[in-house]
Amino acid sequence: MKKVKKFLLLALTVVVATLLTACGKSSSSAKSYTPKTLKVQFVPSVQASTLLAKAKPLEKLLSKQLGIPVKISMSTDNNTSIEALKSKQIDVAFLPPDAYVLAHKQKAADVLLQALRYGIKQPNGQLTKKLVSSYRAEILVRKNSGIKSWKDLKGKSISVQSTTSSGGYIFPVASLKEKGFDVTKKGNAKLVTVLGHDQAVLNVLNGDTDAAFVFEDARNLVKKDNPDIMKKVVPIYFTESIPNDTISVRSDMSQAFRKKLAAAFIAVSKTKKGNEIINSVYNQQGYKTAKDSDFNIVRKFDKIAEEK
Repeated sequence: MKKVKKFLLLALTVVVATLLTACGKSSSSAKSYTPKTLKVQFVPSVQASTLLAKAKPLEKLLSKQLGIPVKISMSTDNNTSIEALKSKQIDVAFLPPDAYVLAHKQKAADVLLQALRYGIKQPNGQLTKKLVSSYRAEILVRKNSGIKSWKDLKGKSISVQSTTSSGGYIFPVASLKEKGFDVTKKGNAKLVTVLGHDQAVLNVLNGDTDAAFVFEDARNLVKKDNPDIMKKVVPIYFTESIPNDTISVRSDMSQAFRKKLAAAFIAVSKTKKGNEIINSVYNQQGYKTAKDSDFNIVRKFDKIAEEK
């Protein structure tokens, strides 16, 4: 009987050890993916066709750093990129903060880097020389519209981005909700979804909508073709600070390749050509390492925006 018990105990020990080894292998292999061709996707903040043409030259620069081919594509919106990460069709996506939070929640992506941009000085939306990792959203109206504050938006039409856009939807909506004004409630306002913050600014300029939710200061996107934009279209409200956009990677990417990829993006951003590209695409000047907890403020405002 003692021999039987001893045998059973030994067998149980072997089984447990085997299971633990299997679990260890499963855990370590969960993030073991290393791409042979890096597939990078951009999400349009301005007209998609224009953005893709600007971003394409980044392929050669990144390829030189990584030693593998790089393919850049353009999605139709944030949700498309999240699904592409989830289904392993792409490896990297340039996601705004709210889209990143959603992708991370769905276990589709982890944050790799956070963008750095020059700060903005009001009232004329001028760039400072200081690099910052956050920005604000603003509400724009025509100067002669008679709309002086957010309280005057009752019954007005507002150009917004998709519901996953932090600056173009989430933060303005949540911020106004905290003040007791729910723009998503029927009768309070008419929300008009547009593709690109530049289009939202032009809608206000041309009188197509009364106001726009955009990032600060999106007016600079159309200033070249509309030199008087700062005088004709003005901000009436600013939200709390929002973490800058992310470079997010698929969740199963190996830690070794993540480090290599982060170093490559940072190195490219510091070259003259690379800096010109990322600046022309997203007004970015460089990148810094980021962690998931940096985006808890986004989760807070997400929750407020979703409340009925």
